[in-house]
Parts: sequence; C-alpha cells; structure tokens
Amino acid sequence: MELTINAAAKNERLSGIREFTYLVRATPGAVGFTLGEPDLNTPEAIKDAAKAALDANDTHYPPGNGYPETLQAISDYEMRAHGLCYSPEEVILTDGATEGLFVSLFTVLNPGDEVIIPTPAFGLYESITRLARGVPVALPTEGHDFQIDAEELAAAVTEKTKAIILTSPNNPTGCIYTKATLDAIHQVLKDKPIFVICDDVYRELVYSGEYHSFSEYQDMRDRIIVVQSFSKPYAMTGWRLGYILADAPLRERLQVFHQYCVTSAPSFLQRACAVALSSDVEPVRQLFKRRRDYVYGRLKAMGWQVREPEGAFYVFIPIGQYGMDSVSFCKKLLAEAGVGMIPGVFFGTEGYMRMSYCYSDAELKEGMDRLEKFVKDNQ
Repeated sequence: MELTINAAAKNERLSGIREFTYLVRATPGAVGFTLGEPDLNTPEAIKDAAKAALDANDTHYPPGNGYPETLQAISDYEMRAHGLCYSPEEVILTDGATEGLFVSLFTVLNPGDEVIIPTPAFGLYESITRLARGVPVALPTEGHDFQIDAEELAAAVTEKTKAIILTSPNNPTGCIYTKATLDAIHQVLKDKPIFVICDDVYRELVYSGEYHSFSEYQDMRDRIIVVQSFSKPYAMTGWRLGYILADAPLRERLQVFHQYCVTSAPSFLQRACAVALSSDVEPVRQLFKRRRDYVYGRLKAMGWQVREPEGAFYVFIPIGQYGMDSVSFCKKLLAEAGVGMIPGVFFGTEGYMRMSYCYSDAELKEGMDRLEKFVKDNQ
C-alpha cells in the first residue's frame, strides 16, 4: 500500500532563512545577522496586561475574530495613526501576520490563479501561494532601485492574475515605495479584478522621507487587504499576534478561513493588544535608525555599493563583485569571517545578501569589524 500526501506540501521546502540561520548558530564563535528578531524585550505594560488577563481567568474561547474591545482598539488606532477608516466589523485579529497572509491568499485564490510578487521579497509569499495551488509570478525590481515599474507590472498582468503583494517598507531591502510608484500601480490595477495585499508590518519603522501605503487608495477598497503585525514595533515576535483589515463583504469571507484555521487568537493576549497600540514606538524607531546609520556608514566606508534603507531593519548588500552565487558567498563569509548573513536567492534575487541590524550595538560592531577584515583579505 502506497501512502500519498498533498503534493503542494510534499514539494514545498522549509524556509531557507531558517535553514541558514541554523547553520550560523551551529558555527562556533559566529555572529549572526540572519533573523528579523529585535533584541528588545516586550514592554512591561504590555506584559502586565496579559498577566492581568490570566489572573482574571480570561482563558476561555473568545469570539473568533477577536473581542469587540480589541477590534475597536485596532479600528481606532488605524484611524488615529494612519487615517484608515475600518470599522471593528472589518477587522480580524490573527495569529501573527503569517496567518493573515495565509488566510488572505487561501481566501482569494483558486487553483491556477497567479499572484504577482515584486522581488526581492519575503519567501513566505511564494510558498503560501503554491500551497494554495496558486502560481507565483516574480516581478523583479532591482533594475529600478527596488521600485515597481508600471510598464513591467502591466506586462506581468494576465487574465489569470488574481492578486499582488506589496511590502513597504520592504523585507529584505528596507526600501519604501514612493508615492509616484504607488500612483503608477494604482493606474495599472484600478479597473482590474485583482486583489492587493498590503503587508505593512514595518510601517511603524520608517526613518526618513514621506511614507504612503497602497491601503490609502480606498477607491479600490473592495479589493484591498491590509495585513499587520504586533511583532516588530512592539518587540512581540513570540506573541504571534497580528490583524487583517478588509472591506466588510471580503472580511466576511476571510473570517471563514481564519476560524477554521485557528479558531481565534488566544483570549488572554488580547488585552495586551490595546496597550501595545497606545504605546509610544518612537524610542524604538530612533534606536533602529541609529543602528541603520551605523551599519550603512560602515558598509559605505568599506566600499559596498549599498542602498540606504528607509525603513524596517534590513540592508540588502550587493555581492556581484565577488563572482559567486549568494549561497556560496554567504558560506564563505561564515567560514572565513564568522559572520552570518542570508543569501539573496532566498528572497528571489541573486547577487545580494541580507543583513538584519536589529541586534545589539556590540554585536553590530563586532560583525562590521569582521566584515571589514574579510573585505580587505579578499581584495
């Protein structure tokens, strides 16, 4: 008797980012800049709210989409902070942004539907698309300073295109889509039955210039899904909390996948959401901006032709001058310098490596010192 499993699960690999991170951790003495894991702890007020919920025995089933007061807090926050008008009935509290993306893609995709993914991009998008029996369509942006070219976007759209995923600030580049870019995307998509999934999880970590999200184009409200997370700005990665914003009829369908997938976000964590949304993230933003400035300055002084990140906490470093693929180069860097970076191929773009700078000042200095020696030794 031969047992078979879902072909999509059989053919999908585990995360290359995690795989390489484990390799770095297994290398004695290595300093790793592989994960987007802030070195900060969750603020005490947020933890206290969760503790109080436990003490109040808030350990029973909550409403599937979240407690009304939690959804209201999210609705109020989005209006206050970003000018987005989504009622509590248009919000779903999710188990992290990952579940939000999973629910979004599984809700809108039929087998064979295409999803346009501007690259470089977080590998999760491609994997979830395939698991949902969709077809990922890469839209390279490195030739346009990591902005989306309108003509190339229009050429990528076919009768099978069902969605596009926009991430700004971007992981892995740290770049932000300009208003001109977003206007051009809107012009291409406004009259087409294509969903726009806005992965805005880094929007609180913007360091310079004017920021806009595609979620502002509310004439396309019926096709826009906003995915957010508590992980990055509030140092809550292990809490696994996020949320979706969507027009009421679409949210009604999204909640079906959400409730059959996870039932709900944990009850006793939900009080902490409102506390997090009312907290001041400016000190965190300034901390990562200072680290950005330090890492960018060190890289430029070494001769790296790197673009200054405008948000998030990543820098995408070109390695073409070494004539190696990104996996081989990152293994060489790890073996010779004891520095762990993520190969660009895991983001769909060869010739680069990603460095995360959400690590301590001491770790960043040690890593930059080692990298500088590596550059000199390999000239």
